[in-house]
Amino acid sequence: MSDWTDAIVGERMAVDREFTDRLRDSRFSNQEWGLIMTATEFEIENADDPDSARIVADTEKLPQIIPELENISKQMGAMSGQEDSSGPLGGIVSDITDTLFGGGGGGADREKLEAAEQLTQEYAEQLQRHLEQKDRFEQVRMAYQE
Repeated sequence: MSDWTDAIVGERMAVDREFTDRLRDSRFSNQEWGLIMTATEFEIENADDPDSARIVADTEKLPQIIPELENISKQMGAMSGQEDSSGPLGGIVSDITDTLFGGGGGGADREKLEAAEQLTQEYAEQLQRHLEQKDRFEQVRMAYQE
């Protein structure tokens, strides 16, 4: 079913430009967003019903990239000269503590995952609105069914 997404590459690029402000207000950098979008697939829910069909984000693969999102965040912090909030050795101490005591960003990971899921769904909704404004959604919905 990827043929339908290939047919809307131009529209996706337009939505990407429109979505820039929303992304800037989010917790994710452009690099993190690129990774999130790579792990996200889009589907059309209820494609057989023109009245209730809608584009949704399939975020099933997002949990697999959460550790890499954390790495990107750490790299960006290091490049900007920011230290871990607990001091110069805080990151190392935190990593050792997490390993020994089973800690680690479980809550932070869950929050990041939920934020990514929400943002990708907002993107899906904006993509659908864009396609509807261009009178292309019906054509795309039909292509999805094929």
